[in-house]
Amino acid sequence: MSALPYPDNFYFDAAEGWLQLGNAAEAEAELNRLRPASRLEPDVLEIEWSIHAISNRWDKALVVARKVVEVAPERAFGWIHQAYSLRRAPGGGLEQAWEALFAAQEKFPKEWLIPYNLACYAAQMGRPDEAWEWLHRAMEGAGDVDKIKRMALRDDDLEALRARIATL
Repeated sequence: MSALPYPDNFYFDAAEGWLQLGNAAEAEAELNRLRPASRLEPDVLEIEWSIHAISNRWDKALVVARKVVEVAPERAFGWIHQAYSLRRAPGGGLEQAWEALFAAQEKFPKEWLIPYNLACYAAQMGRPDEAWEWLHRAMEGAGDVDKIKRMALRDDDLEALRARIATL
């Protein structure tokens, strides 16, 4: 159960449950029952971001991710998902995603997903050597080279590096 006040805690938990079941519409309906103050809580915003992402509403996902960065700048989630949304939102793209996430990498040096995503962006922008360096940083940060290797081998963004990744 969440730390939100009653009855918002129940709505939040229901939204989280619907999201786990893959039903974004029901999850969104539950979030819409929350009082306005609860809607600004970082945990609520993260669920809202996930709803928009699952629904491919990247413009809305971007607004929510930016709100997470604003209200909880200490959470890597907002920074990572802001970049992820920027890549897909109308008017966004790889360069904007790169710039947004690059700004966060010093703030979260132990968050392996940031260098991993930077590797993906670099590879997609035709910078394979830079992508390779970022992928190595992700592996170092994760502490589990095999996990990152398996993930990278399945990631279409890193297709240009697959032969090199396989040699690890």
